[in-house]
Amino acid sequence: MAKSYYEILGVNKSASEDDIKSSFRKLARQYHPDLHPGDEVAANKFKEINEAYETLSDPQKRAEYDAVQSGGAGFAGFGGGRPGAGGDPHGGATFFDEFINMFSNDPRGGRGGDSRSSGGDISLNVTLTFEEAAYGTQKEITVNRFEPCSSCHGTGAKNGTQYVKCTNCGGTGKVRYAQETPFGRAVSMKPCNVCGGSGRIIKEPCPVCSGHGSMRKNSNLRITFPPGVEPNQIMTIPGEGERTRTGTKAGNLILTITVLPHKNFKRKGLDLLIDIPVTFTQALLGDKVLVPTLKGSKIAFSLPEGAQSGMTFKLKEQGLENPKKQLKGDLLVTIDIELPKNLSKDQKQKIKELHESFKAEQYEKAREYMKKS
Repeated sequence: MAKSYYEILGVNKSASEDDIKSSFRKLARQYHPDLHPGDEVAANKFKEINEAYETLSDPQKRAEYDAVQSGGAGFAGFGGGRPGAGGDPHGGATFFDEFINMFSNDPRGGRGGDSRSSGGDISLNVTLTFEEAAYGTQKEITVNRFEPCSSCHGTGAKNGTQYVKCTNCGGTGKVRYAQETPFGRAVSMKPCNVCGGSGRIIKEPCPVCSGHGSMRKNSNLRITFPPGVEPNQIMTIPGEGERTRTGTKAGNLILTITVLPHKNFKRKGLDLLIDIPVTFTQALLGDKVLVPTLKGSKIAFSLPEGAQSGMTFKLKEQGLENPKKQLKGDLLVTIDIELPKNLSKDQKQKIKELHESFKAEQYEKAREYMKKS
């Protein structure tokens, strides 16, 4: 038996909208096709997740789905062929649409009209620099998508007005047909296969779009990326996906974000991490050490006497900032003690004399090691 939409998203039937959204984002990030090139299983899983979310994130669709589930109509067939769910983006009504329509007087199909009224989603990769992801930025991206023809205004007819009434459906856009259902034989309605559910036939097709009503073109969008974007994070921009012939409902633009590495810094949440080299004399005697910041300036901190390689020092509130939550991260500085090379004979002699002046108890790690050996 096929899984229900709730099982696909890993939530229970009483899940809140936030729970559903949170689970969808987690699963979409895990199975996004751009992260699994050539993996058909991941691609199908991603479509399944999107299909489930499209229904459960819409209160009306969710209520209708729950009604069918509790009525025993089953999962199979619900949403098959819905735009953006892996089926035909211009497909006809599904069994669920037809089932709902049996009890509805809505001539458009009981779910807000023609099945072509919803556009598909578009997925793109966007690359940000480390700084852009950390501090937020605006970028102009190009989206190739179908948009209503400007010549016929999306109607598909020359000058946008040349129509005649469809004789097959009498202009209603629907035709009656009988279907065997789990509840017996029922007479229902479906979109007219001649006019596609519009009730009208184009008398003279638009010469610009050849009667399709839409054309593929590049659109430039300016997208705002908030501070603190994570690598592989998925951002959904509502309404910036595929346009529809009528323009009533567009799909979403789904962005998968790649963050370029920085030559010095790494991130852990709002904290910035950096490794810096210090000389062995600085580590022995202590010193003021200059540390670079992500914005290009430098700040000083006091390296204590006897610092050991690998020690990490925290510089409070010198990391990234989350303006919404009014939080600031820290700058975590890890030191790497560098020993000098190419020593002269005189330098070697001085170091040897210095070494001989040290007492055994001044080497804590060596002393502990010898006790265990």
